[in-house]
Amino acid sequence: MSVKAFKLVSAVEREMLMGDKNYINIECIECCGKNLYIGTNDCFIYHFLLDENISTAGKITFAATKQLHKYLGLKKPVSELKAASALTRLLVLCDNTITLVNMMNLEPVPTGAKIKGAVTFALNENPVSGDPFCVEVCIISVKRRTIQMFMVFEDRVQIVKEVFTPEQPCAVAVDGYYLCLALTTQYIILNYNTGISQDLFPYCSDEKRPIVKRIGRQEFLLAGPGGLGMFATVDGISQRAPVHWSENVIGAALCFPYVVALDDEFITVHSMLDQQQKQTLPFKEGHILQDFEGKVIVATNKGVYILVPLPLEKQIQDLLASHRVEEALVLAKGARRNIPKEKFQVMYKRILQQAGFIQFAQLQFLEAKELFR
Repeated sequence: MSVKAFKLVSAVEREMLMGDKNYINIECIECCGKNLYIGTNDCFIYHFLLDENISTAGKITFAATKQLHKYLGLKKPVSELKAASALTRLLVLCDNTITLVNMMNLEPVPTGAKIKGAVTFALNENPVSGDPFCVEVCIISVKRRTIQMFMVFEDRVQIVKEVFTPEQPCAVAVDGYYLCLALTTQYIILNYNTGISQDLFPYCSDEKRPIVKRIGRQEFLLAGPGGLGMFATVDGISQRAPVHWSENVIGAALCFPYVVALDDEFITVHSMLDQQQKQTLPFKEGHILQDFEGKVIVATNKGVYILVPLPLEKQIQDLLASHRVEEALVLAKGARRNIPKEKFQVMYKRILQQAGFIQFAQLQFLEAKELFR
């Protein structure tokens, strides 16, 4: 049964980006606070400011204001963008080279610092260096079966480590010293400091796109065999049951307590609390789904949309209104980490009371007695 957990709201209309130039496609996005960056197939970066507006009726809309756009001077697509806000730098991957540009004016850093030979890259969100003015970057190198770790400063880059992998890597996520890697035939966890690796489970990257996503400290979400979304810790174990995706998932994101997945026809929403599918949103031609500081963004080749979560209290009330007491209580308990303690206790007591009355009306007296107690 469905829950209305998210609403899909347009953020950047196609005309704002490309006007009547039909050949322009969105290749990648990055969002940092109100700053939205878009990389295109014709080697441009666009910078928008996103403003969120809430009407008196509680309807949320987004207004995107274009700040500037910059041509990178190559005939290649901009394939990845990552913001390092502490350095006011944007890391731009284009033609196997990561360039550092200023987040505000999109100008390359004067020193011309670059990382060459990168197929794809990931930032370490749980850095080990302890230096606030540096970001740790892991790249899959153009050299076969090679991963490289870099420290990136405001105007220079420094290689820290080069690690060889048993097979060719094609996707990576980083947490501390741990790399979660999709290789050609399997997923592994690799400690780049000790060199010790651990196999997770088999996966054929030739058949479909692997997904490797860090979802919290020492935990990753992976696209497993049989259309399963699998959770794995750095110890190689799973502390949560998997979620059932479709076979052809393109991207996944986390917005607690939900895991959101994109395939070629739908956006699906599963609960991490009971693994049930809660919502399905039709969405054609999507090719990007990412979460940025809790904001979930999806994009087609031509437009950018934001998945706005409905307040958890509203979702819980909707479940109670349709007499889905068990689901409402599971969601209410899960909401504890998102709501201040005092507010949570008041809310939770009221929910238990409402749930008790629903069970009482259904003549489930023992269950109602427990809830009232």
